[in-house]
Amino acid sequence: MRMPLWLDKRASLTPDRIALIGNEEQLTFEQLRQRSKQAAFQLAALGAIGGKRIALLCGNGLHVPTLIHAAQYVGAVLLPLNIRLTARELVFQLQDANCDLLIYDESNAELAGEAGRLLPSLAGCSISQLAEVEPSEVKLNNEIDMDAAHSIMYTSGTTGAPKGVLLTYSNHWASATGSMLNLGLSDQDRWLVCVPMFHISGLSIVMRSVIYGMPIVIHERFEPDAANRAIMEQGVTVVSVVSNMLSRMLNALGDETYPQAFRCMLLGGGPAPLSQLQSCAAKQIPVFQTYGMTETASQIVTLQPEYMLSKLGSAGKPLFQAELRIVHEGKDAAPLEAGEIIVRGPNVTTGYLNRPDATAETIQNGWLYTGDIGYVDEEGFLYVLDRRKDMFVSGGENVYPAEIEAVLVSHPDVLEAGVTGVADEKWGQTPAAFICLKEQAVITEQDVKVYCSDKLAKYKIPSQVYFADKLPRNASNKLLRRELVKLIP
Repeated sequence: MRMPLWLDKRASLTPDRIALIGNEEQLTFEQLRQRSKQAAFQLAALGAIGGKRIALLCGNGLHVPTLIHAAQYVGAVLLPLNIRLTARELVFQLQDANCDLLIYDESNAELAGEAGRLLPSLAGCSISQLAEVEPSEVKLNNEIDMDAAHSIMYTSGTTGAPKGVLLTYSNHWASATGSMLNLGLSDQDRWLVCVPMFHISGLSIVMRSVIYGMPIVIHERFEPDAANRAIMEQGVTVVSVVSNMLSRMLNALGDETYPQAFRCMLLGGGPAPLSQLQSCAAKQIPVFQTYGMTETASQIVTLQPEYMLSKLGSAGKPLFQAELRIVHEGKDAAPLEAGEIIVRGPNVTTGYLNRPDATAETIQNGWLYTGDIGYVDEEGFLYVLDRRKDMFVSGGENVYPAEIEAVLVSHPDVLEAGVTGVADEKWGQTPAAFICLKEQAVITEQDVKVYCSDKLAKYKIPSQVYFADKLPRNASNKLLRRELVKLIP
């Protein structure tokens, strides 16, 4: 199946509509088209055309969507790189993807230089250098093959080497249309991008912008005060966050609340503490939990708006074109029975780059085995418990860190918390808690244990409690539980 190239089509439909809003500049869709075409001619001059793989090492900014669309015009496959990785980690991805060209912005020039020294065969070009390249007047694409690869996105690699997830144009299209059919679309919508655009959450918003004809407000990085101002002063109606980001936004918001026009806080990245959701409900902040991953081109399950309060804590039901099952010991689980979450739909990846074994293990008969644990209630609403890899066994009992973390962050003095299993001679493993306190708060390890004692079974109460200034997180602000033990003195 072929379609008109998305930016071309959007610019022809609504050329004067605002597409991108940055700190000091905004672009219409027609202006974005012209910039993207110019960048495409320059990429072509560097040989990045017709299936070549272009890596982007860039922080958030208006230049990123420009390059994303430019790659489509020359038929190149996009490889967004995480700017928080080391040079050696980047080189692994660049080599694994057989990348042809690295484009980087000035703020990441040093990191790009380090990667270049480790991989001298790779051609590199900064944004400013690209602007000076003499354009090649090649014929640009005006349509796309929906089954063609659009991007390669590497999983965070919290366990083992990261895998390159292949995402097609069709995957991104299904993700965008499925989200719209669930959340709706208003001609007043503006989506705030304060998550990295090298992450599937940020990239998917760029795709939705051009498909919906919706302006996006781009922040270079997440700052809770700036995110709140965008909602209060810039007309932002939708924001994608993870639990830690939402917690910091609520803390900065204080006694204020958002204007009535704000209609969706899309909350992903893992189970959210019930206390956090209840605080939002009390402030009438519309929070919709969502569940997804790189392999599903962002969300695949999202709570429907009318169930925001009645199904508090649920990630909802599969998007319109998607399906969901819970599997326990090889069989479909009964309602309320925990098992592995598996999903199927047109937004699910075709597989992993250069990893046929991993693809065959993860995708079976069209179903993606997510490695996440959850259950559905009698009405089919999904409740996510935790990552299977993060679960541990204590004295024969399954322990889900997210459940304990939810209790810990409900304490009025706790800003954020992480839990992981640590070795124990008697029980095999027991929970260890790592806590960041709110400003000027003072509590002890014993205070934490007492607080948990009437809220958790005895085997779930942290055996050890450590206080930290910050917790290890990846670029999308997801907690890296495997890194927590490094905080033990």
